Amino acid sequence: MHSSSITVLIVDDHPVLREGLSAVIHAEDDMRVVAEAANGVEAIECFDRHRPQITLMDLRMPELDGLAATLSIRSRWPSARIVMLTTYRGDVPALRALKAGASGYLLKSMMRTHLLEAIRTVAAGSRYIPLEIASELAAHVADEALSDREVEVLRRIASGGANKAIASLLHLSEETVKSHIRNILAKLSANDRTHAVTIAIQRGIIEM
Repeated sequence: MHSSSITVLIVDDHPVLREGLSAVIHAEDDMRVVAEAANGVEAIECFDRHRPQITLMDLRMPELDGLAATLSIRSRWPSARIVMLTTYRGDVPALRALKAGASGYLLKSMMRTHLLEAIRTVAAGSRYIPLEIASELAAHVADEALSDREVEVLRRIASGGANKAIASLLHLSEETVKSHIRNILAKLSANDRTHAVTIAIQRGIIEM
């Protein structure tokens, strides 16, 4: 281990995953783990204390998620280099992470093959987005995003809600709900409600 080692902060709410990541990193001569955190609040505190070169940040965590923690850290330390880790596929979570200021994005299923390369690439000042995620982002770059209300309507459809029930729950008229559904189908190039839900799950717009 030499003094110019890449310093790493690991942030994940699963102790076993943190342990595994730590073991992989400790086995490398050019990097070392300086701290671990179990949620976004701890992540911000650990970052302030240790100023790691690389933060491996889980996207979904209790108390404060990875997006909020990334925004907070980068508002104070704009040069912070954060690699977002997630189990969720799709271009939408990836885009959110990059917009929040992440320098890298990695599915947990890819960590065995991509983790060390991601750390070294981001530490060197470049972005790291694996090809399959980059391809998904590129495929939807011109798509019009769903509004928050449209996403809410889509969630209700996915839960099996009929238009009347959705209208009642969201305090909208049934005609407004129908209008939202028309927009959703158009934006997602979906044939019907079921197709729209399938596309939305694949792209990470909603989760089931």
